[in-house]
Amino acid sequence: QVQLVESGGGLVQAGGSLSLSCATSGGTFGNYGMGWFRQAPGKEREFVAGINWSGGSTAYADSVKGRFTIARDNAKNTVYLQMNSLKPEDTAVYYCAAARSLSSYVRHLEYNYWGQGTQVTVSS
Repeated sequence: QVQLVESGGGLVQAGGSLSLSCATSGGTFGNYGMGWFRQAPGKEREFVAGINWSGGSTAYADSVKGRFTIARDNAKNTVYLQMNSLKPEDTAVYYCAAARSLSSYVRHLEYNYWGQGTQVTVSS
């Protein structure tokens, strides 16, 4: 059973930065595509960023493109999300997810395992 634990969330002012981490265990990390999703109160969970098993392919939601960067370190079984130029509308619980195989980064149903989430709050 693959376990994912997110960390790095918190409170930051608009324009600031945060770096999220997602540590995995219980599986072969290098076999999984990884994604970050977020869910704000009263809204559906939405795709933020995705990365393939090698890190050679990434994808971003239009709302975060140019501000967020996803990366992974297979030696450390960890995926990261660097968030810059944060906006109040980025406020949400951020989840990382792992997929044994991916045809689309965006579809949350493609992901097999999920973390518990970490809260990100951006004040104006």
